[in-house]
Amino acid sequence: MHTVESVLATLERRGTKKNRDGMARYAIVAEKAFGVAVGDIRKLGKEIGIDHELALALWETEWYEARMLTSFIADPKLVTPALMDRWARDFDNWAICDTLCFHLFDKTPHAMKKVKQWATKKEEFVKRAAFALLASVALHDKKIDDAVLAECLPLIEVAANDDRNFVKKGVSWALRAIAGRRPAVFVEAKELAQKLAASDVPSARWVGKDALREFAKKGK
Repeated sequence: MHTVESVLATLERRGTKKNRDGMARYAIVAEKAFGVAVGDIRKLGKEIGIDHELALALWETEWYEARMLTSFIADPKLVTPALMDRWARDFDNWAICDTLCFHLFDKTPHAMKKVKQWATKKEEFVKRAAFALLASVALHDKKIDDAVLAECLPLIEVAANDDRNFVKKGVSWALRAIAGRRPAVFVEAKELAQKLAASDVPSARWVGKDALREFAKKGK
């Protein structure tokens, strides 16, 4: 049986200074970090399996790797809107934000509601979470109506004016992910990218050009 203490002990054993230094190079800032490779965290998550109570307890430890692990062992069926809000407020780097959105939050039935709520938040990583979550849903949910995703393009247009690095990168990710859906949605997404690329606002222009470069690489 896995406990908070045993999991933290395992993470501590697997942590290295090299990995901690690597986090700094990738702008992953965390006050409490062992320096465990993401691959090792995923392997531990598979070993533990779904254990929602353990996930809740691990999050409260504030250790970076423990919080990363929650994305692999928390039960999406038990993740409430309130819990999503509480954890999002704790996001202090892009890696925690993106991992929770990509591996857990997008599996909940509350994902699109949170996209719309978080898209206008002031906190940098909560706002990024809106668009990381939107990108994750666009990439993973094959059943969602493309029109629902297209309805979020205005959110992208507004948020593209936010010049904070991690926000604008999340916005670009969402735009590119939506564009990867069916042809009709791609047309709308590309039109928005072209509009943003011609903007007088530097951050919006960056988002638009970043998306257009990606489209060009794929021959679109």
